Amino acid sequence: MSGHSKWSTIKRKKGAVDAKRGKIFTRLIKEITVAARMGGGDADGNPRLRSAIATAKSENMPKDNIDRAIKKGTGELEGAIYEEITYEGYGPGGVAVLVDCMTDNKNRTVADVRHAFSKSGGNLGESGCVSYMFDKRGSLLVDKKDIDEEKLIDIVLEAGADDVVEEENEFQVLTSPDDFNTVREALETESVTLIEATLAMIPQNVVEVADEKPARRLLKLMETLEDHDDVQNVYANFDIPDELMESLS
Repeated sequence: MSGHSKWSTIKRKKGAVDAKRGKIFTRLIKEITVAARMGGGDADGNPRLRSAIATAKSENMPKDNIDRAIKKGTGELEGAIYEEITYEGYGPGGVAVLVDCMTDNKNRTVADVRHAFSKSGGNLGESGCVSYMFDKRGSLLVDKKDIDEEKLIDIVLEAGADDVVEEENEFQVLTSPDDFNTVREALETESVTLIEATLAMIPQNVVEVADEKPARRLLKLMETLEDHDDVQNVYANFDIPDELMESLS
């Protein structure tokens, strides 16, 4: 397990804490608002909005919250104007890191992100310095206990998925961005429970971080960035051996 999948697993383990902080709803509301502003409030004609709404429903967000976020995006209700921006840099161990943000104050956000990198022993880089190492793909995680591998492959390949990757406790279904919603809907139609379904930046290759000190600092950087109010997603191309992950957690 590496990169996106490994960090997703770590985040889920601390998910109860994140939920208490309201981080999940805050991020989803921002995503719905921006999606509605960019592509309109009709989910049928706006794939990004449709995906955001589906994710919000899976997190049990009340319908009123979703509707208000859409209306803020379309201008029917007043609200902050968020700008999307991605920061790139290197973390401990030479790990490439992408930080997706939505902010109403770029100066504040870039200063905080730069500080997080510096404090960890990494550095914030120029636009494009690491993004070429990642591909935007749909990623859907399914618990191995929920479905037989052969049946899963039949469902998702028929719906247009690119690949199914076997992890320790789950399957990762990879799709193109265009086929993401179709594959997601095919799984939901078959009553397959999704651990996570997201459009993500998947690393082409991974960097092994096998020493305790840089691994600990790397995870601290990831957590610090994830906890920031303006950060939507953090992606990295690290691989930490399972034995070391056990000792760190």
